[in-house]
Amino acid sequence: MLKVRKSNERGGANFGWLNSQHTFSFGHYQDPAHMGVGPLRVINEDRVQAGRGFESHGHKNMEIISYVLDGALEHKDSMGNGSVLRYGDVQRMSAGSGVVHSEFNRSRTDPVHFLQIWIMPDTANEAPGYEEKHFDTASKQGRLRLIASPDGREGSVSLRQQASIYAAILGGADEVEHAIAPGRQLYVHVIRGSIKVNGIGLSGGDAAHIDKEASVRLSEANDSEVLVFDLPH
Repeated sequence: MLKVRKSNERGGANFGWLNSQHTFSFGHYQDPAHMGVGPLRVINEDRVQAGRGFESHGHKNMEIISYVLDGALEHKDSMGNGSVLRYGDVQRMSAGSGVVHSEFNRSRTDPVHFLQIWIMPDTANEAPGYEEKHFDTASKQGRLRLIASPDGREGSVSLRQQASIYAAILGGADEVEHAIAPGRQLYVHVIRGSIKVNGIGLSGGDAAHIDKEASVRLSEANDSEVLVFDLPH
């Protein structure tokens, strides 16, 4: 089974300083048919105008992953972490028993474009945690690069959930395949470009939920960047 979620079917919010597209129900956008896939609860594609951002606010019991696409995202939190994330950087913040953080566009002239991803943890009220790593373009070119996993293997950031996230930059003759283990499901989010997922064409902002299939095959890519989420049910 492969179910496509087109970019223009997403919910969204535009506050002027923030233009956000919501793959799943979030904030004022609520759709009972799109509440998430397994523990994956949020994929927000955010564009924040220069010098603007999210003031300090709290979270609990959520794995929050930021994947920067363009620009500079400044992060500060109540654990004492402070950093500026740019393209290739992946940040994981485990909200656990409670954390307060802020996110701002570091630039005074250019927007910042990033994905914010929320995954429910498999244990509640753990101590908050933080991690960030850089994955350069070469490491994702023509292959699925593991960027997040339960055990932090292969240099990925670690998650408090039996979920893995892969990133790939594909084009031309590139073709990759990922097996789907029993009891697992996949969610493929196309960041940009175009690509075929098991023979079905998708473009930037589109996504596909794959379940009860042996594998997913990504092919016929044109300047494409994708995320593949390997998830429990």
